[in-house]
Amino acid sequence: MVVIEQLFSVAEVADLRQFLGEIPWLDGRGTAMGMAADVKSNAQADASDPRVKVRVNQLLQRFGEHPLLVSAALPQRIFPPCFNRYRVEETYGFHVDGAIMRLPDSSEVMRSDLSMTVFLSEPDEYEGGELQIATEFGTQSVKLPAGHAVLYPSSSLHQVTPVLRGERLAAICWMQSLVADGAIRRSLFELDQSIQALSALPDTPRDELDRLHSVYHNLIRQFAQL
Repeated sequence: MVVIEQLFSVAEVADLRQFLGEIPWLDGRGTAMGMAADVKSNAQADASDPRVKVRVNQLLQRFGEHPLLVSAALPQRIFPPCFNRYRVEETYGFHVDGAIMRLPDSSEVMRSDLSMTVFLSEPDEYEGGELQIATEFGTQSVKLPAGHAVLYPSSSLHQVTPVLRGERLAAICWMQSLVADGAIRRSLFELDQSIQALSALPDTPRDELDRLHSVYHNLIRQFAQL
């Protein structure tokens, strides 16, 4: 998992939330695939609404520009973000996201390597509603400040626990990475983060940075799937 702090500012979140209060919402089960529909109870913004499409494109632009997100995901394709809402007693039980997704209004499909949740409600605005992700180290609960996001493998079992008080708003999306192998992608992420940290130091020799950059990009060439 990678936490991306303040992907959206406080002002941007406030603007998004005002917008979400003005649009139509649909039963979230309409977009669930297979067994997931049996455990899904929430609402989802109408993706066909032209106003929603404008906002979705704004989010996609931000995703593609954020250096930490790009470093961690190496995105090739991003499924247009969906806005969801959980009110009291609504939940989404343990499920795995579909491996292959058809891009809206297109015949093209993508592989879901990574999922991302962008939190749009502050943690103290609702009780329950934690994103729980099953990992090799046990189940991790995630409940982040509004504007923060968490990126995690789409292959993970995960759930949103029942909301007991208040309202939980979020945006979710899925990404196909240029590097399908999760272990290799994690190593590339760590290498890139080290390069960025060394670049920020005043005394790091330029030739050593060039050498590391060369290793990083040659590994991308070796493992990227285009």
